[in-house]
Amino acid sequence: MFTPKTEKIKDIVIDKQEVITQLESIFTAKTRIYIDYANVRPWSVKLGWHIDLKRLKQFLDSFNTIEAVNFYNGYLVGDERSEKEKKEAEDNKYILRTKPVKILTFSIDATSVLPDSTVLLDQFVSRALLKKYEISTIEYLNEKFKDMNKKGEYTIEEKKCNFDVEIGVNMLLDCERKSADTFVLWSGDSDFADSIEKLMSAGKKVFLFATARKVSRELSALASKGLMVFDIQKIRDFICWKKEIERKGDPGKEAPKQ
Repeated sequence: MFTPKTEKIKDIVIDKQEVITQLESIFTAKTRIYIDYANVRPWSVKLGWHIDLKRLKQFLDSFNTIEAVNFYNGYLVGDERSEKEKKEAEDNKYILRTKPVKILTFSIDATSVLPDSTVLLDQFVSRALLKKYEISTIEYLNEKFKDMNKKGEYTIEEKKCNFDVEIGVNMLLDCERKSADTFVLWSGDSDFADSIEKLMSAGKKVFLFATARKVSRELSALASKGLMVFDIQKIRDFICWKKEIERKGDPGKEAPKQ
């Protein structure tokens, strides 16, 4: 059953009753939600709007069958955005699961690298793909490394923090403990295919909350086995930044049907 947690949600529902009815048909029994935030955050580029963690939690709390909202996100000490996200998740009573973000450093020093060498490219491009490159392509890319060196850039950093294993394990444990009948995963990552198949084999309903063309082929292939996808554009007005609500158009009308 849906009971708006705020007056703003109540106002939006007037024009979104069809969406609420659809969600009520999804959240019919004990439901647990798993948000892979590192996977979800970049969707804002595709969507053209941003998810407000406070408004999202208020919206999810309006459904009385949702028993837990698990929020997975890496934490980078001293990073303003990271610290803000962590505090928001804690303040809004998400079940926060976090761990330190790893920072990997890669050399791009091409000082002594031969023009046709792949020693630097090996770090970033798969060996199978490198074999397809013509020598001229490798020489061009090495020249770009040298251009970066001229600007004083000799290393690049990559932030890494993956929760695929933790999320998969948590879902399967919740299944084993009979903590939920419906599992809702906010992600489109192919690494969840095996866990989702196990859940469906156990007779559980599984939904992906994602956005168009952000679901991996491996997960899309599970549609024939019962995996269903809900396009989050349909709930934009409930969960986006307040200043973005007034934008023209209704993405929900364009979202693909289940």
